[in-house]
Amino acid sequence: MTDTMRAIEISEHGGPDVLRPATRPVPAPGYGQVVIRVAYAGVNRPDALQRAGLYNPPPGASDLPGLEASGEIAALGEGVSGLAVGDAVCALLPGGGYAEYVATPAAHCLPVPAGMGLREAACLPETFFTVWSNVFGRGALKAGERFLVHGGSSGIGTTAIQLGRAFGARVFTTAGSDEKCAACRALGAELAINYRKDDFVEKIRAEGGADVILDMVGGDYIPRNLRALADDGRLVQIAFLGGMKAEVNFVQLMTRRLTMTGSTLRPQSDLAKAQIAQELREAVWPLLEAGKVAPVMDQEFPLEEAAAAHTRMESSGHIGKIVLKVS
Repeated sequence: MTDTMRAIEISEHGGPDVLRPATRPVPAPGYGQVVIRVAYAGVNRPDALQRAGLYNPPPGASDLPGLEASGEIAALGEGVSGLAVGDAVCALLPGGGYAEYVATPAAHCLPVPAGMGLREAACLPETFFTVWSNVFGRGALKAGERFLVHGGSSGIGTTAIQLGRAFGARVFTTAGSDEKCAACRALGAELAINYRKDDFVEKIRAEGGADVILDMVGGDYIPRNLRALADDGRLVQIAFLGGMKAEVNFVQLMTRRLTMTGSTLRPQSDLAKAQIAQELREAVWPLLEAGKVAPVMDQEFPLEEAAAAHTRMESSGHIGKIVLKVS
């Protein structure tokens, strides 16, 4: 490793244009950590929130954006076992992915699935950790249940559709165009609702209501989601793109035994994330290696064009994941 590296930093809070190329020291691995020579970094909504000053890094984390990456192990910290320099991995990061090197807990690394390239592997950690822990953990989705995924063409949405279908649920989704709805159906959604044309509440209630809803919209979707739930249904909130506040009638939560829950991934403990990683390795990685589930790719940008990648993501014109090619 060299002493310095290329990176993209947030020069000030604002729009995509505040992402600027910079030179930073190469990080050293702490106890239980590895340093990864980054090949590709995934681009995610939390990166844009951090850029805007709405999602600050946890204490001790890099101030550089980037919550997932793929590449090769370049250095091992004390206390690391089961990994070696040169191993190809993808990893969930506390931050710092928009750079040539990044440090992360070794327990948050997963092997690149057999038959998959580093480009595709960079798209796995953030979305798969999020969907697995929220849909199958907090939401307790089971085979045969009805599962509604909002934003089905996003990175989270395309992952949730495939995993829901792979584990035997009936999957429904919403998306903002007929093209996106068609892409969702191709991934296994039984019903894809163009929310610009149809009321998803009516469509889902006609199917018997959803047992689990995964939502990243929030705002006025929250009371609508509650109406769309079946009795004993679970609403899992992972973001609030449409607003953080809503008026809710709690009588229906009580009389219909509904559950509202949710989580964010980044502030959770290293131990909690390591547990999610182990569950993914056991339950989901075999599906990836068998080709039954795969990341949906949208577009690749060079590291230096991170601002263009953010513009693409925030336009909501993408289907699937956006990545930065680092090396």
